[in-house]
Amino acid sequence: MKMRTEKDSMGEIEVPANALYGAQTQRAINNFPISGQPLPPAFISAIAKIKAACAYANGKLNRLDQDKADAIITAADAVIAGQHTAEFPIDIYQTGSGTSTNMNVNEVLAHLAATELGQAVSANDDVNMGQSSNDVIPSAVHVSAALSLSTGLMPALLQLEQAISTKGEQLKDKVKTGRTHLMDAMPLRFDQELGGWATQIRYASQRLDGLQSRLQQLALGGTAIGTGINADPRQAQLACDYLNQHTGLNFCPAEDYFYSLSSQDTAVELSGQLKTLAVALMKIANDLRWMNSGPLTGIAEIQLPALQPGSSIMPGKVNPVIPEAVAMVAAQIIGLDTANTVAGQSGNFQLNVMLPLVANNLLTMTQLLANSAPLLAQAISGFTVNQAHIDENLAKNPILVTALNPVIGYDKAAKIAKLAYKEQRPILEVALEHTDLSEDQLRKLLDPAALTR
Repeated sequence: MKMRTEKDSMGEIEVPANALYGAQTQRAINNFPISGQPLPPAFISAIAKIKAACAYANGKLNRLDQDKADAIITAADAVIAGQHTAEFPIDIYQTGSGTSTNMNVNEVLAHLAATELGQAVSANDDVNMGQSSNDVIPSAVHVSAALSLSTGLMPALLQLEQAISTKGEQLKDKVKTGRTHLMDAMPLRFDQELGGWATQIRYASQRLDGLQSRLQQLALGGTAIGTGINADPRQAQLACDYLNQHTGLNFCPAEDYFYSLSSQDTAVELSGQLKTLAVALMKIANDLRWMNSGPLTGIAEIQLPALQPGSSIMPGKVNPVIPEAVAMVAAQIIGLDTANTVAGQSGNFQLNVMLPLVANNLLTMTQLLANSAPLLAQAISGFTVNQAHIDENLAKNPILVTALNPVIGYDKAAKIAKLAYKEQRPILEVALEHTDLSEDQLRKLLDPAALTR
């Protein structure tokens, strides 16, 4: 590989000749050969958005030559558009402030801007003007997460909620056996059961939407420790105005820079709500797995769409692959939330020092959830109901006798239930033999559909 010599405050270092980055990026590449995983493109894009916004603000404030400001914005737009992705190779597990990644973006944008202008553009003095890694990286955590929610996860959750509600409406006249402790309980309708799922998703969406106002507060303007040294006090608001114009969101400078640099409480809050959503998805996924179990020896109430062969050795076997995949996603989300919880505790004095980890985890979580929700929606939309099997089991359900409690008493109802279960006979037949109630009375009292209202 052909190399060139670059220089920074620590001296000279060899950099690949065709690389757009410079010395500080190369030092980070050398120092952190840990996972081989760079930070997500969405996070790099968020930093580039911030760099463009700051260049715009500094140009407006006459602190940065307008031609340089315009060239930096053009360079940032190229990165935002997905160009030059390979120029951001620094590992997730790096300096906890994310300084290496901030300088990586600064160096790439400076190189691109200088090439366009035909004159030197400084990564530190021009691209990073009025900024510090300590306010840029926390801001990028918020910007990337807010965008990931608004453009990815929230629409996916709406699709899932609508799919569940539509399926419930289609099955509103279908009655099935309810279950508590995995044991037979009173009857309910499919729309009631699925309605509970839809409410879980709707509430999860509401919780996520409720924290956007905090997520859209940015540390930008706090610079090194929150005092705003080397930044024009007007820069942060101008930068936020630019971001809002280009994202459609409502970013604003943080109410308290010392809080926003030293704390990742909002990120931890978001992580917790993503975990809550994951728990809901796992509940729904596992309900589907149980309802689909069988086809002969399980519950077998529904049949999920057959997507692929289920076994390399057992011909004809088909498994509930989408609910299984979603359950694995949920498990991963729960684990990442634990890591974020630990990371949130690392706000030592004036700076949190696990920012790259938080950034990567939040974007991984939102992407996994956003990708999973539509697949689960398709599985729910596509399942069919085994109504004959449901009706047969419903007629024999000994728990139906609960409806007779007010008429014949708990103890007598319990005896009828046990006898019906022992002899595998419908409750109606046994109750006719052991009560004075007429068949018409019993049919009214034991009507499964009536018992769901």
